[in-house]
Amino acid sequence: MRRLLIFFLLATTAFAANVRLYLKDGDYQMVREYAVEGDRVKFYSVDRRGWEEMPLELVDLKKTEKEVADKAAALAETLKQEKEEDQAIKADRKQVAEVPQNIGPYFIDGPKMTLLEENKVTIEDSKSRRILQVLVSAPIIAGKSTVTIDGKAAKFRITTATPEFYFRLAQEERFTIIKLDPKKTDRVVETVDILPNGEAPVENQKQVAVFKKQYAPQLHKIWPEQPLEPGEYALVEYTEGQVNVRVWEFGVDKAPRK
Repeated sequence: MRRLLIFFLLATTAFAANVRLYLKDGDYQMVREYAVEGDRVKFYSVDRRGWEEMPLELVDLKKTEKEVADKAAALAETLKQEKEEDQAIKADRKQVAEVPQNIGPYFIDGPKMTLLEENKVTIEDSKSRRILQVLVSAPIIAGKSTVTIDGKAAKFRITTATPEFYFRLAQEERFTIIKLDPKKTDRVVETVDILPNGEAPVENQKQVAVFKKQYAPQLHKIWPEQPLEPGEYALVEYTEGQVNVRVWEFGVDKAPRK
């Protein structure tokens, strides 16, 4: 029982809480600490701020000890979570410090980071299929245009449905993950409605709901809110209404069966 007292003292000191000393008649005493000595229970009363004692036969020791054990378990779980959070924060900081300085998105694969290759972007007029520009180097005419990248599938493939990326931007811009629409020889990044009265173009993208976290100016982390279905995707950087989208493709394949 002496060991129980010592354990209880350590637990309550760290937990900064009192405990109920339950009685068999259904009542309880709020105590800071207690000890069983023979047929007596000594305890420090929180209400009366002093040491008292009572017969052991009046105390529901089993119920009291359960509360002590529950508090100790809660304390142990709290300390465990705090330790895990501290370790995660340290690991996160270490990884962020290792992100290369080159501009672009980096796929995170454990300790390894892979820089995605930027794709060449083409804009085509929907009526004549005439190529208007590459990388939006000139004004585009009114109507509906389509922004595409070559090929039906990305060269860079992953099998994780919840990929995480660090994204180092050249300057602060909008960025997100989008789902690409595969066609015969290319993939659609977005469609653009160009208005004849000089209003800003309307860009239509299949954006994926994402989480974002900023670590430093122009350095962010981005990952999808929900697992991605197998298919073609890309990270994009753009300015709203300027049709200056930059694209880094990646494909998601089904994970092999184990």
